[in-house]
Amino acid sequence: MNQSVIITIARQSGSGGREIGKRVAEKLNIPFYDKEILMHAAEKSGLSQEVLSYYDEQPTNSLLYSLSTGIYSLNEAGVVNYAQPVNQRVFQAQFDTIRELAEKGSCVIVGRCADYVLENNPNVVSVFLHGNLEDRIKRVAEHEGISSSEAKSYINKSDKKRANYYNFYSGKKWGVASSYDLCINTSVTGYEQTADFIAEYAQKVMNNK
Repeated sequence: MNQSVIITIARQSGSGGREIGKRVAEKLNIPFYDKEILMHAAEKSGLSQEVLSYYDEQPTNSLLYSLSTGIYSLNEAGVVNYAQPVNQRVFQAQFDTIRELAEKGSCVIVGRCADYVLENNPNVVSVFLHGNLEDRIKRVAEHEGISSSEAKSYINKSDKKRANYYNFYSGKKWGVASSYDLCINTSVTGYEQTADFIAEYAQKVMNNK
């Protein structure tokens, strides 16, 4: 590639987002970040990784609502001058970390509204991974060591949380094709072919710039 590329991957639960993201990073020989973002955010924010994990990819309360109710206030410069609630601090810590990681150069980032955080970065390739429900249930059941019915419930809760988080912060719709550069059904292409396709697409995009 002639210049840096940041590949952001949003994903349905059980669609292979982490595994595919790692393979893409290996193919392009660039850093990979998923839960690693929590570690970096913890180091910079002073929050523990346990706290960051608890609030990870969960929507927080509206800042405008908090201001209107008097919970928060603004100083003369228009800056919020209160101690932020933990969930808001987690949100800000992760977003700041994502921006800093992207500034360092090419990388793959999974989840956490990364495509929205970096929407003004011209080197971003945004991807959404989905899959057939039956396949996702099987993968989650095997990975978590739970029954199919438990896996289905896990998927529903996880996808709902991710959608709420993405929609809340981005103002777009999680999983809708127009929100991303690529939408791929991993049940059709499999992990390796999906990783190959994303890597090839990213290389073409950046070589053409």
